[in-house]
Amino acid sequence: MTEAPPEKSLLFIVSGPAGSGKTTLCERMLEELSPRVQRVITATTRDPREGEQDGKDYYFLDKDTFEKRVSQGDFYEHAKVFDKRYGVLKEEVMDKLNQNIDLLLNIDVQGAETIRNASNDDPGLKGRVISIFIMPKDHKELRKRLEGRGQDKKEEIEKRLKIAEEEIKHWNKYDYCIPSGTKEEDFACLMSLYAAEKLRVR
Repeated sequence: MTEAPPEKSLLFIVSGPAGSGKTTLCERMLEELSPRVQRVITATTRDPREGEQDGKDYYFLDKDTFEKRVSQGDFYEHAKVFDKRYGVLKEEVMDKLNQNIDLLLNIDVQGAETIRNASNDDPGLKGRVISIFIMPKDHKELRKRLEGRGQDKKEEIEKRLKIAEEEIKHWNKYDYCIPSGTKEEDFACLMSLYAAEKLRVR
């Protein structure tokens, strides 16, 4: 009897516009599949908030250290958000993949594209990046979800909806697209994709 090939650990990227429910989906997946699936811990130049720990919530770097590591090519992806820098360190990803840990990364469409492109040239990532886009039902449903959160002013909601329209245009660049339904349906679909990719021979 032929032995099954050894499993290869994978990096799952999940994207979708604000209000699509991607963060809730990712958090639930991490809760249910920990420790074999873990969150990618990103680096940032912002100050730690109360209770946050370096190496657990983020890797907190000062601006000069962050810029130095950018110049050294230590990041798969990095971006500036409200004058603070955020990025995905190569060593964070590869150290865990090499320990046979699957990784989950909630990231915007630009960051996802950068990592997908990097996976074409990086032998450590090649064949291990699975990208998933969470597609809202429609514009009306997305507005309802954003307003229902009660977190943003009207102007901020309009801004997020405009950004969402641009993000949705990128859905066909992903390996999979989940048409959003109920929270349970979306989660079941995400878990099915995870299980299917883990069974696929690479």
